Amino acid sequence: MVQHPTNVVLLDLDGTLTQSDPGIIACVVKAFEGMGLPVPSHEELHRFIGPAIVESFRRNHVPESMMDKGISIYRSYYADKAVFDDPNHPGCKVPGRLFNRVYDGIDDQLRLLRDQGYYLAIATCKPEYQALPICEHFHLDSQVDAVYGASSDSSRLDKDQVIRYAFDTMGFDKDRGDQALMIGDRWTDVDGAVACGLDCLGCGWGYAEPHELERHGAYRVIDEVNDMEPAVTRYFSNRTQSHDQQRHDQQRD
Repeated sequence: MVQHPTNVVLLDLDGTLTQSDPGIIACVVKAFEGMGLPVPSHEELHRFIGPAIVESFRRNHVPESMMDKGISIYRSYYADKAVFDDPNHPGCKVPGRLFNRVYDGIDDQLRLLRDQGYYLAIATCKPEYQALPICEHFHLDSQVDAVYGASSDSSRLDKDQVIRYAFDTMGFDKDRGDQALMIGDRWTDVDGAVACGLDCLGCGWGYAEPHELERHGAYRVIDEVNDMEPAVTRYFSNRTQSHDQQRHDQQRD
C-alpha cells in the first residue's frame, strides 16, 4: 500500500522494460499456423506487441469461432512449451515469455527512481499470471513495489482497466495528494493513461510506429533509456511547482 502523499510511476512491461518481440512474434506465428490461417506480415506481427492478444487477433480477422483456439495455442507456446532458443543462455530452450531480455540500462533507471522514493508499479495488459513469472525471471519484481496485469478471464483487458485495478489495490488516493505518471511505448499506454486522467511519458525505444505516441497524446517522448529518471523527476517537480503556485494564487484570492 502507498504512503500518502505518494508519487506513483506506472511502467509498461513489453517494449518499455523488456525487448520482448522475438518471443511474442514467434508465438503469434505458431498460433496462426495452428489455426491454419495465413501468417500476418512482418509489420503487422510487430503490432501484436502492446494490445491484448484478442484485440490483435480481431484486427487480423481471426473468426470469433476460432478465437479460443488461437488464444490457447498462443498461450501454450508463450507460457509452457520450451521450444525457442534462449537469447540469454545459448544452447537452452525456453517458452516464448523468456525469449526476451531486459533493455540495457533499465536496472539502473529503476534503482535511481526507487532511491528517490517513487512508488514503482508495473502495469501491463499481459495477463498477470504471465507477467509475474517474467518479472521474477528477470528480477524486475525485486526492483519495483508491485506488478499488475490483465485478468485471466478477460474481465480486465485494456490498459485503463489495469491502471484502475492497480490504483484500487495499492490504495491510490488523489484526494490525499497522490500523483501518478504512466510510462509506456504504445498507443494503448497513452490511451489508458488519458482515460484515467493521467499523463503518459512515451518510450521511443519500444514498438510504437512513427509519431504514434504523439498522435495519441503522450505529453513527451524520450528516445533513450537513460532519459527515463531525469524525465520523471522533471515531471513531478513541475507538477509540484504548478500545484504550489495554484495554492498560492488561491490564498491571494
